[in-house]
Parts: sequence; structure tokens; C-alpha cells
Amino acid sequence: MMKLIVGLGNPGGKYEDTRHNVGFRTLDELSRRWRIELTRRRFSGLSGSGTIRDQKVLLLKPMTYMNLSGRSVREAMTFHKLAPADLLVVLDDMALPLGRLRLRPAGSAGGHNGLTSVIAETGGEAFARLRIGIESVEGSRMVDHVLGSFTAEERPQVDQAVARAADAVECWLSEGIDGAMNRYNRPEE
Repeated sequence: MMKLIVGLGNPGGKYEDTRHNVGFRTLDELSRRWRIELTRRRFSGLSGSGTIRDQKVLLLKPMTYMNLSGRSVREAMTFHKLAPADLLVVLDDMALPLGRLRLRPAGSAGGHNGLTSVIAETGGEAFARLRIGIESVEGSRMVDHVLGSFTAEERPQVDQAVARAADAVECWLSEGIDGAMNRYNRPEE
């Protein structure tokens, strides 16, 4: 059975290095590690299929912009006849400290518009998600924060978090959600 791994983000060079695109960056890291090219234009996104840890996978970066990501996810799930248990969504989270990871087997959108779209389009919250902390800001600066780039001081920590997020996805594939949560939900020593 195939697993669908979706990284949330916004398409285009303007958004490439923004906080909102750590999901895309995680898929790029998996693509690099496992030589899975994300060049196929399908399911309203860029996708590539291959094998990671003896598991058939489809990597997907929705090109619909963040708030409509669910359409791309639904198209891929419908085409491949996948169940929610076959889906892992990787996304940014302002409620987590910078670089902190949190895996969950299900749950609410927590105010994340991309995740809200995925929940609406797939018909439920019963799919795994991997959140990557991007730090929070107060009030009206939120949009500028998530669409802004990381500072020079933050970049090494973010690069490390993206690499750990890719490790967590690999663990999810080989050990399941419980094994991945046990290993990656605690702060890195």
C-alpha cells in the first residue's frame, strides 16, 4: 500500500524561503535523500513517487497556495484510493518554539488555514500530521511573520529542524505514528 506525504507551502520564488514553507522544504529534503524527483505536475501540485524505507510513497507539494491545499490532497487520495491512515501532512506551526517538532495521529487544524483545507477536503481529522515550530508573534504581525524569511541567526536551527522532520517522516514510514511520536515529540537534546 502506498503512503502519501504532503508538504504544505506556497508556490513560487517569492515564498521559497518563508516560514510557511517548511513543509515544502521537508519534502525537498526527502526528495534529495531518496532521489525522488518532484517534477510531475499532477493532483494540482508537484509530485514524485518512489520508495523510502521499503515503503512505496507519493511525495506531494500542492501548488494551489496554502489555503487551498486540501484540493490537491483530495485529488491524490481519490486517485490512489488511499485512506486517511495513509496520509502524513508536514506543516509549519506558530504555536511551537522555533525548530520543535510535534507529530500527532489526528486532531484539529489549530488555526492553520492549510490544514483546515485538508480537513475539509478529506472529510475528517483522522490523518497524521507533523508540525514544525516557527515561533509565534502577536496580533497583526502574524501574516508578515509566516510569509517572512528566517533570520540569519535562525537559519541553522531551521535547517536542522527540516532534517529532523525528514528523519521523523522516515520513522513514521518504518515504525508507525507511535514510534515516530516517541522519538521526535520530545525536545532535541
